Amino acid sequence: MTKPCHTAIAFAAAMLCAAASPARARELDVGPTRALKLPSQAAAIAMNGDVVRIDPGTYADCAIWNASRLVIEAAGPGVILAGKTCAEKGIFIVEGADTTIRGITFANATVVWHNGAGIRAAGDNLTVENSRFLGDENGILAGGSRRSVLRITGSVFIGNGACIDACAHGVYAGAPIYLLDIEHCVFLDTKIAHHIKSRALNTIVRDSRIEDGPEGTSSYLIDIPDGGNATIEGNTMEKGALTSNPATAISIGVESAKNPTGKLIVRNNRFTSHVPRETAFVRNSTGVPVTLDANIVDGNVRLLATGEPR
Repeated sequence: MTKPCHTAIAFAAAMLCAAASPARARELDVGPTRALKLPSQAAAIAMNGDVVRIDPGTYADCAIWNASRLVIEAAGPGVILAGKTCAEKGIFIVEGADTTIRGITFANATVVWHNGAGIRAAGDNLTVENSRFLGDENGILAGGSRRSVLRITGSVFIGNGACIDACAHGVYAGAPIYLLDIEHCVFLDTKIAHHIKSRALNTIVRDSRIEDGPEGTSSYLIDIPDGGNATIEGNTMEKGALTSNPATAISIGVESAKNPTGKLIVRNNRFTSHVPRETAFVRNSTGVPVTLDANIVDGNVRLLATGEPR
């Protein structure tokens, strides 16, 4: 009589173990030949931890992602979302936390407020890899808490930016998140606004190209308006003749000193200015000394300036 009892106990233990184990992540395939035709259909059913794979093609679609720990990725080259925005905010609106997006092109995001984003992030901790942002008002516009990290790698930003009401930028960390980390990226031909604007407590821009080119009209190449720790290193930067702000390439603390600032490092960068008048490579308004090391500049360039531009 003991054997059935042991069997029942083992079965009950197995059921308890299964109930305690987290559900396995689902894989949601999106594409013209799939049950889910559009990314927005996947967003409507996505659960925490799911992996969403989008087949190559151009989608006139936008999506609001509420689940957390999502991976949203291209299944192959040529995944493009263009021209449609959700909630007058952006093409992808990321409300959940700990999201990774990779291999997707976001194009022509415009909204009535003139700050439409390829990706609008509200949840904490967004990673964007190997993606493209073409002709958007904001390439990426990120909020989040003071614990949040926005990490962007291997991505390209071309022809983004607007300043019709408030300005929109290539990348804008618009809240004092913990860290904005941009590495191995390309920024070209930004319109009117800044290539990169960061209100993060910590900002890293490393091994990237940040260039106006012959047609770009950007203001600052990098703007860190509220101070905070910053490391800008190993980049190739260029200010074009059509820039809307010829006085400054990198601006730190121009609006306030709200963010605690302990370390400012600008090193191993190459900067070229095509502006006839003198341009400050770094304008530091924080009162904290900036470490400038092994930067190479070409043109009518002053390495460091403080205070308001003349």
